[in-house]
Amino acid sequence: MKKIIAITACPTGIAHTFMAAKALENAGKKLNYEIKVETQGATGIKNKITSTDIENADAIIFAVETKVREEDRFKERKIHKISVKEAIKNAEKAINDALSAE
Repeated sequence: MKKIIAITACPTGIAHTFMAAKALENAGKKLNYEIKVETQGATGIKNKITSTDIENADAIIFAVETKVREEDRFKERKIHKISVKEAIKNAEKAINDALSAE
């Protein structure tokens, strides 16, 4: 089973951060992939991605419109960057694009 990890973050860190996370989670499940999404919102980092998660990931998605906190965790990996809106509108495409880019 493919493993996807993602980070979602928008400038205000409220609604769109969590909408993008939910869209990616739902798309991952629909595509039968294991997916873990870290949100970086107004309340801080939730569901934090670990070094093991990063090492085992088949693809990494940043659905962000602001700076990612602790981005250096991903320095050795290719990251598929998209907007939060893209993740909300077409999460399945975002996942498939990330996998094909990896």
